[in-house]
Amino acid sequence: MVKFLKPGKVAIVLSGRYAGKKAVIIKNVDEGTKERPYGHAIVAGIERYPLKVTRKMGQKRIAKRSKIKPFVKVVNYNHLMPTRYTFELEDLKGSVSSDHLKERSQKRTAKVVVRKAFQERYKAGKNKWFFAKLRF
Repeated sequence: MVKFLKPGKVAIVLSGRYAGKKAVIIKNVDEGTKERPYGHAIVAGIERYPLKVTRKMGQKRIAKRSKIKPFVKVVNYNHLMPTRYTFELEDLKGSVSSDHLKERSQKRTAKVVVRKAFQERYKAGKNKWFFAKLRF
């Protein structure tokens, strides 16, 4: 079987609290581990998307509407739908791992790093599809 769920692939979460949200696969585990005996992936996604910005808005309002709220989570492969899009994530790979997700304070710091990376990518105008809310 061809492995298509690779790091950097954008996927849509299908079930749970973040159903319908876009996420990037940071690390994938095809065989599973002792505590999770199924194929799963560590994903970082967008919980709250940035709002629409127009030209006549002030800088303060634009800054407020451009905020992104991320999530970091371990998701079963059955609950991910891959897309054709990819996302470069050199800065995220080292900051998010399965060890970071076990403790609450480490998960919070991982979220801060992910938020900063997503914010920079959004402000630069890269990966526009990833930062747009799914319409269905």
